[in-house]
Amino acid sequence: MRSEDNFRPFPFIQGVHGQTILGSLLNFTLGLSSVTEYIELPDHDQIALEVTTPHLWNPETPTVILVHGLCGSHKSPYMVRMVKRLIRKGMKAVRMNMRGCGSGRGLARNFYHCGSSPDVIRVARHLKTKNPQSPIILIGFSLGGHLVLKSAGELGVGAQGLLDKVIAVSPPINLVSSMRLLSSPKNRMYERYFLRHLLDALYDFHSLFPDIPRVKLPQELSVFELDELYIAPRLGYSSAFEYYKSCSSMQLIPNIAVDTKILLSLDDPIIDPNDIDTVKLPDCVEVFKTESGGHLGYLGTPGDENGIRWLDSILIRWIKG
Repeated sequence: MRSEDNFRPFPFIQGVHGQTILGSLLNFTLGLSSVTEYIELPDHDQIALEVTTPHLWNPETPTVILVHGLCGSHKSPYMVRMVKRLIRKGMKAVRMNMRGCGSGRGLARNFYHCGSSPDVIRVARHLKTKNPQSPIILIGFSLGGHLVLKSAGELGVGAQGLLDKVIAVSPPINLVSSMRLLSSPKNRMYERYFLRHLLDALYDFHSLFPDIPRVKLPQELSVFELDELYIAPRLGYSSAFEYYKSCSSMQLIPNIAVDTKILLSLDDPIIDPNDIDTVKLPDCVEVFKTESGGHLGYLGTPGDENGIRWLDSILIRWIKG
């Protein structure tokens, strides 16, 4: 367990909500080009990858797979910013859209969820087959961070030769505790944000696939109730709690056998950074905690070594190190 004590929050944006909202949502990066690649899954659903390859790319340099968080896509600001950085460093950047997200809208009859690690593994294997000499680096943000840890844990020693590195930013490794935090009154604005986007996605899903039976949901709803009434039963779980406990990545982290870094903030409003303290970590897994930074925020001080986008600079350093 290590402390990243070189993070100094941006002056006047030192509060957890300012870091979380401004750091993860604001995006001033435009004009990013990519090629869409479609991957078929075993159940015949498809997902879409947005692939950005530097000019004269060397196939022996890394391929970095970026996995978005809940309600995200290849358009999420943290994904777009990282691609800009990666291609400047000569690395191929692959933004993975989970089922039904981004450019994969309408291509999947099943939802992405907290247990979607097989989809991540399939993408990694596909890209490794295409370019065997290119090291594969997995980076996940929030729910995506949980999924990359879950993937590495499920693979165990089998990840060696497939994955070179795994990096998880603000991962909810204990889904039960994360849901309790999200449902707390002080975090109501975050729950409303996620719920609005989840319900919009659900309505869009049923408009695209009208033959799939709908579930009658109450007008007043929480994210937990959505999981309890819709997601968990659809996945074959008896309850949302069974779903959370079965899919939590913390039980798989001890099995990880490749270089892995986990970044957590002590003031994260919706992730308990102390959940990781109960996990027996293998030697290849390093955990870094900052005093502040919020959830996917990490807006640093201009002029410091890592600049205002402290998170992006740290990720590049870890990729290269």
